[in-house]
Formats: sequence, C-alpha cells, structure tokens
Amino acid sequence: MVKRKKVGKLKDKWKEKSWVMVETPPLFGSTIIASIPITDPDKAVGRVVETTLYDIVKQDPQQYTIKLYFQIERIIDNKAITIFKGYEYSRDYLRSLIRRGSSLVNYINDYITKDGVKVRVYTVFFTQSRINSSRKHALRMIAHKVLKEKVEKLNYDQFAQEAVLGKIASDIYNEAKKICNFRHVGIRKMKIIQKPTQMVEATSISAEVRSS
Repeated sequence: MVKRKKVGKLKDKWKEKSWVMVETPPLFGSTIIASIPITDPDKAVGRVVETTLYDIVKQDPQQYTIKLYFQIERIIDNKAITIFKGYEYSRDYLRSLIRRGSSLVNYINDYITKDGVKVRVYTVFFTQSRINSSRKHALRMIAHKVLKEKVEKLNYDQFAQEAVLGKIASDIYNEAKKICNFRHVGIRKMKIIQKPTQMVEATSISAEVRSS
C-alpha cells in the first residue's frame, strides 16, 4: 500500500506581510501616494513606486501625462521614506506630439547639480516644420547652455522641481524660439544616475524628525 505523504499546513503569505504608506520627499510635500505590502523592510529598500504629477498636485488633467518615480530609501515605523528618482512623459503623450512635416530633435546629456547629484536629462523639441542639421545642432547647444547654467546654481530638489513643472523647458524655449517655431519644447525625461551619500542621510534624518 502506498503511504500518503503528510501535507504540512500551508502558510498564508499575505498574513506575513505588513502594509506601509509610501511618502514623497518634502520636494513634493511629503504626500502619501500609495500603500504597499512588505515582508522585510530591508528588502523593500530600492523598490520604485510610480505615480503621476496630477495625483500629487491635482491642478491640470494634462499632468496625468507626466509619470513620477519615487525610490524607497528607508522604512520608519509604517512609512516608506523615498527620494525622487525621476520622471518621464507617458508614451501616449509622446506619440501624440509627433506630426508629419515637422522635425523631432532630441538632446540627452548628464549633469551634476550644485549638491553633487548626477542626473541624465532628455530634452525634446517638436518643430512646426522641418529644419536642417545646422538648426538642430543650434537647438541642442541652446539646451546644453541653459541646463549647464541651471545645475551650477540649483541643488537637486530645486532642479527637479523646475524640470517637472516646466520652468527649465520654458527657459529653453525662450532662447530657442529665435531659431524656429515650435509645437512643443520640454524635458521629456529626467533620472538620477548617481546620488551622494549625504542625500540619503538627509532624507532619513528629515523623516525621523517628522516621526518623533
């Protein structure tokens, strides 16, 4: 006779999880953007949570087209403390900007902000009509000039805020409009490439102060 193996009691993995509230950094008002389940706080570190600009500021439905990414740096009590990792236009929004008979000009470069955060910035131009290579080069040089001036004066939080809210794109547009007409000028994507240790420490200290 074949003996049946004893089946152990199945564990309910969901009962082993705890829920934490994901909080944005002060740059975005220390807003709660999600509630996520975790098993081990250490394993949650590094996890990236996505939301939209509209979900935070709730001003213009057009802000649904901007996707924000926050990376968990530490769990304190029942809160996941994050840094702003970057943002990008949604794919649907980018596709909607493309038109026949116009030029698309991209400029991608890395910069280091005043407080030592290395960021990769993706600038995009959509022109009203086709332009030649020399004008495309001129647009890229304008973008570089404006971005270089910004990172020399702004820390990461200030730079990220101006990028997300369109201030940097507006400054680039004001310089570039002398060359040709545009349908859109923007920073379509920005992300952290390297962050200094003190940035993480400052985030954790700030979170501990708010929790105490």
